[in-house]
Amino acid sequence: MTNYRKLNDSEISRLTAQGCVADDWSQVLVAEGFVPETVTHVRFSGQVRLGVFEKNFALPGGLTRRAGLHHVALHNCTVGNNTFIEGVANYIANYRIGDDCYIQNVNLLLTEGESSFGNGTEVSVLNETGGREVPIYNRLSAQMAYLMAMYRHRPDLIGRLRQLVADYTATVTSDCGTIGRGVHIVNTGTIRNLCIGDACRIDGASRLDNGTINSCPEAPVTIGANVTAQDFIISSGACVSDGAVLSRCFVGQACHLSHLFSAHDSLFFSNCQGENGEACAIFAGPYTVTMHKSSLLIAGMFSFLNAGSGSNQSNHMYKLGPIHQGVVERGSKTTSDSYMLWPARIGAFSLIMGRHVNHPDTSGMPFSYLIEHGKHSYLVPGANLKSVGTIRDAQKWPKRDRRTDPDKLDCINFNLLSPYTIQKMLQGIDTLQGLKQTSGETSESYSFQSTTIRHGSLEKGIHLYTLAVHKFMGNSIIKRLEGAPFADIADLHRRLQPTDPLGLGEWVDLAGLILPKQAVEAEIDRIVGDNRYTLEQAEADFRDLHSRYYDMEWTWVCSQMSRWYGKSVDRFTPQDIVTIVRQWNESVVELDRLLYDDARKEFSMVSRIGFGVDGSVSQRDGDFEQVRGQFESDPFVQMVCRHIEEKTTLGHELIGRLNRLIDKFPG
Repeated sequence: MTNYRKLNDSEISRLTAQGCVADDWSQVLVAEGFVPETVTHVRFSGQVRLGVFEKNFALPGGLTRRAGLHHVALHNCTVGNNTFIEGVANYIANYRIGDDCYIQNVNLLLTEGESSFGNGTEVSVLNETGGREVPIYNRLSAQMAYLMAMYRHRPDLIGRLRQLVADYTATVTSDCGTIGRGVHIVNTGTIRNLCIGDACRIDGASRLDNGTINSCPEAPVTIGANVTAQDFIISSGACVSDGAVLSRCFVGQACHLSHLFSAHDSLFFSNCQGENGEACAIFAGPYTVTMHKSSLLIAGMFSFLNAGSGSNQSNHMYKLGPIHQGVVERGSKTTSDSYMLWPARIGAFSLIMGRHVNHPDTSGMPFSYLIEHGKHSYLVPGANLKSVGTIRDAQKWPKRDRRTDPDKLDCINFNLLSPYTIQKMLQGIDTLQGLKQTSGETSESYSFQSTTIRHGSLEKGIHLYTLAVHKFMGNSIIKRLEGAPFADIADLHRRLQPTDPLGLGEWVDLAGLILPKQAVEAEIDRIVGDNRYTLEQAEADFRDLHSRYYDMEWTWVCSQMSRWYGKSVDRFTPQDIVTIVRQWNESVVELDRLLYDDARKEFSMVSRIGFGVDGSVSQRDGDFEQVRGQFESDPFVQMVCRHIEEKTTLGHELIGRLNRLIDKFPG
């Protein structure tokens, strides 16, 4: 803790000679080692504490500046050691400024009255007229926001969570703002009621009002030119720049919002990216991406979304106002100029093409295409399972996790196939077979949830879903037995037994965290039932559930064995597992072959149009190969080929171990 002393007469004389004035010099305290030569043209009022200014700052272009204070008015401020402040047009009032900061050419830095610095701000997510407000706070996670926004059928939960957030907000409410250690603020307009974390860089922002920037040295926050933000919280590692405009927003860890992007009443969680377009009242789960000028995301819940140019939604029909909402489940894509009239719900990993105004609900048909044709919405179930784009997305998401803060707020499960999607495929198989029985196997098309499914699409959908279920079930069994020695049948059965009591029943996607619904309900009961329960405990519980995913997944898989294979796991023989592994291998290879064929389309003759514009066919092909490479050497194609080989080898290894067990214990 720094020890401060009063200025002596010679120091006051020197400061006065250097153009400094004070309402009361006795209220100006300095640290031991302070030298007045580093302070010029400063006006002091209220109580001011100053550190020592010895450090030199190296600036771009080779310029160096020594720490100190020049041409600034300070009111009720503490300035840390080795900080440089110069050229504040108005004044700095009611701020604790950390060590090693660089502040230059700023209009106003002010904390006015008591402020919670954005904490407790009500964000009217999904429904602009209210009803799903989420009070934001510094450590808001996607999972906690999901509960507050989507579990309105549990008013006891909502009331308890709101109280917990209010209690937290009270702990950060103050009449003095903070600027952390190593912060750079230059060429910036008005900063009012802001708390700024360590290592933050603010360069050229226009106005920042009532917010918190949770920057840290491991994951600094950058606020760039012409940014305007009001009533907000920005998490570690985020970047908001190039004219972005935010109002009543939470920006999660490692999000990038730039290039004139505007948003109000919206929540953005880890690794979201927004450029050029607009967001209104959206719940943007992890990896929601919209980058085009003509795109509008409004009143929707998204995650792992890739929005095409001109993507748009409507949340009212000119009756009772903007009250409708939509849900686009994880991993979906919208093509250029796609349109959705809310309310609607789109299944996970779907592709949306064209305009859809009949309020489809395709949540029970994941990995589908939803295509407009003749003003009708056609559904192609399972088509995205054979799409190269889907697999590439699943591979790139973990690689594009830009979070460098060791304290990660959001729990994110990247799995493409999980109990969450497989349970929907199982239901989808039942639904599609039911449509055949109800409408007749010779029908050309079938109606489903305001969409039309052609006969051929229905048959292919059943086949693709079946392949995916075989792949997932086999993956789970192989992972369970991988590297596990088993001496006899009893030993094999012990290895196959579930080890986690959670996992049975329906699974849900809690904005990136995939877990059993029973686990969510148990967590809610803890939050509601224990008055000593805290937000920190809820965070820890979600992290614990996230770490137990594969054990809970196996519990669910075991519960599905009787339905899918006609036998419970404790009755499996080695021969049964060999059969399952062979089905798995066939399914993996067939799906990979479909991906291989889909990738080949990218190297077709049509794809070469536009190459070699001034030459012959041979020059066109040469130009194409120089830019795109050859099909066989494409990294994704090589990955698919390796995947087929590796999975085949893995299956053969397990079958070999099982065959030895069969030979040892025949019958």
